[in-house]
Amino acid sequence: MSASKKPADGAMTLAEIKEFAGFSAATQRYVRRSLDIGLEREDALSRWSRDTVEAASIRAQARVYDRLDEIRTIVPDDSGLDSVEIFMAPLITVTAFDLGQGRLTTFSAYRFLYERLIGAEVRPWLPGAFCAAAALPHLHPDLRRKLLQSISEAAATASGWSNRQPSFFPAWVEKVDTSAALPN
Repeated sequence: MSASKKPADGAMTLAEIKEFAGFSAATQRYVRRSLDIGLEREDALSRWSRDTVEAASIRAQARVYDRLDEIRTIVPDDSGLDSVEIFMAPLITVTAFDLGQGRLTTFSAYRFLYERLIGAEVRPWLPGAFCAAAALPHLHPDLRRKLLQSISEAAATASGWSNRQPSFFPAWVEKVDTSAALPN
């Protein structure tokens, strides 16, 4: 890698970190949990489950996320309509699950997560999947309105998308007791 690419890569990573920091604590937690499940990074059930309701939600999410491997292999490389149905149906289903959890409350949070779960090549398909899933009747009308209003005109009508893979993948961070290290 050339030296001229490193500052740009660092700037992009910093922008990704700032974007993540702008999400609510609940959204940040859900993104980290989802990445642990979807990328099989950690035992999500033991790490993220605080009660039986959340444990059930994590198990359900893991079952839904079983489709991610398939989705990753069938991302269309162009906008041809011949591959839309086979790709969009499972993507919308997984998206509908995540939006139904109520933690991804904006398009930017959804995009942030799905770029990492599937890869940069999914970017052109995210506005359509998001809008389709956000309009489904399983969501409360107030949440549907909030979700659909969160997608900007620029995101919905983009003429092109970056193929740069995301570089920041937020993860669980253990709390460290720093009181012993502080001078008296």
